[in-house]
Amino acid sequence: MNEHTLDPIEQLLAERACERLVIEFVHRLDLGDPGSVAELFTRDGTWQWPAGGRLITGRDALRVYFGNRPPDRLSRRICTNVLVTVTSADTAAATTYFTTYRVDGYSEGLVPPRPPVQVGHYEDTFLRVDGTWLLTTRTLFLSFAGPTERLDNPGPS
Repeated sequence: MNEHTLDPIEQLLAERACERLVIEFVHRLDLGDPGSVAELFTRDGTWQWPAGGRLITGRDALRVYFGNRPPDRLSRRICTNVLVTVTSADTAAATTYFTTYRVDGYSEGLVPPRPPVQVGHYEDTFLRVDGTWLLTTRTLFLSFAGPTERLDNPGPS
């Protein structure tokens, strides 16, 4: 079975479910509980950053890794150009461009604008498990990157 033999509505639903995972991932990192992104992966799911030498495997390890982000970090990720390819009734892949704005040392109020600290793309694979789409792999590729600034003074509110 491939994308051409899938019912068009089923294909559309699969694409939308995978797009939602892409968005839910960054939403949880930026506005929710970062450690909870682990629940978006299969039990043996992986997150990797080849250029940074990081490979995190399994929900428990993912929960710890993402849950250990600094509590005073303010971040916003912009995702665009989400291209999902459904490869079977239960598998899919996607490429998503992203831009990350981030500072550490945040307490409250508005932070004056800064350039992004990362621009790159994610390459994801997905698996439908018991009717629910989950990430099996997420690989991060950076085209532009810089250090995360630490605020001395978060600025006016």
